[in-house]
Amino acid sequence: MSGIKGRFGIASAAVATAMALTPASAQAPELAMLNSLDKGAWELRLRPEGTTQRICLRTGREFIQLRHRQPNCDRFVVQDERNEVTVQYTCRGNGYGRTTIRREGPDVVQIRSQGIHGGAPFSIEGEARHVGSC
Repeated sequence: MSGIKGRFGIASAAVATAMALTPASAQAPELAMLNSLDKGAWELRLRPEGTTQRICLRTGREFIQLRHRQPNCDRFVVQDERNEVTVQYTCRGNGYGRTTIRREGPDVVQIRSQGIHGGAPFSIEGEARHVGSC
């Protein structure tokens, strides 16, 4: 019996040591890149048509659901890198989407989003630039 307790004690110590040695970058806040974007008004220029829309950025997460503006959609982070994030989301009864946001600087991002909204497919590709305050 003491042999089993000893093995579990060693295993517990090994797990605790491994957790203590985990790099701080692995413990960074989720979607930190979006948090670091300049807050305020951003102009999104869609390609290829060149139409624009203004978005008031408070958290950076406003870029994730460009076609689904309602709250309470379920989100799943697919990729969370220093300069690029990909998030897949589902809005019950209204569709779903997958958005990739790539940061080119504190005030410029590239956005690609596609999915289903209101029963119809959508695809967005464009560049957003910080243009001032909301």
